[in-house]
Amino acid sequence: MAIQIKTLEQLQAMRRAGLVVAAIHQAIREAIKPGMTTDALDLIAAAVIKRSGATSNFLNYHGFPATICVSINDEIVHGIPGPKIINDGDIVSIDCGAIVDGWHGDAAFTVGIGRISAEDQKLMDVCEESMWRGIAAGKNGAKLSDIGHAIEEYTKSQGAYGILQEYGGHGIGTEMHQEPHVLNFGKPGNGPVIVPGFVLAIEPMITRGSARTKVLADDWTVVSADKSRGSHFEHTYAVMPDGKPFVLTAFDGGKSELSRLGVEVSDLL
Repeated sequence: MAIQIKTLEQLQAMRRAGLVVAAIHQAIREAIKPGMTTDALDLIAAAVIKRSGATSNFLNYHGFPATICVSINDEIVHGIPGPKIINDGDIVSIDCGAIVDGWHGDAAFTVGIGRISAEDQKLMDVCEESMWRGIAAGKNGAKLSDIGHAIEEYTKSQGAYGILQEYGGHGIGTEMHQEPHVLNFGKPGNGPVIVPGFVLAIEPMITRGSARTKVLADDWTVVSADKSRGSHFEHTYAVMPDGKPFVLTAFDGGKSELSRLGVEVSDLL
């Protein structure tokens, strides 16, 4: 497979795109509340992109009609913003990206609205932690499948969660989706060796029930087949020229989360 290897200068450009994505996440986290419509969140994201001098990589991507994906409860990914109301007790997944100088950033998070159940909180916590475990496993010299193995191993240790099989992470750079495809499950020690210049979007998607999914009539929204609630977390990270990781879509480069997992983050950005 042809994997795009980035130079330090190119990674600096990707960091600028990643910071726009981080700003979108921050703005949405601060604004989201019961009674809002999902298209109101889309307007917030579009405004952040505009004032940052960036462009959206979601809008019109294969015909997608919005700036962000907003998926609620049993909607796992690719939900289309619209007049739908966000209610107390919902869990909402936001996926978004941005382009700066031709380079892409992409990240997602799930948030609970108002009073949510302990089961939904654990679902989100497990999904987010599995993402960080995956990034930590994707170190210089590791094999690509080590990432998915770490995600699956942690998720299964926490309960009977469904790990989506049809969807996964991906390479990212001058296009939003590039080689390689990154599974969220599997045996370790397979696939290409991860080397400096790799940039990957790691994005586990799990449910409280079955891993089986279906796509709604809008041809975008992916829901769990058993209507169980789902969670989606994603960050774009790079293996820097010094061999250390750096999370391009996190304000702190991933230091707070990766350091507790014993991973030293690069200081080149």
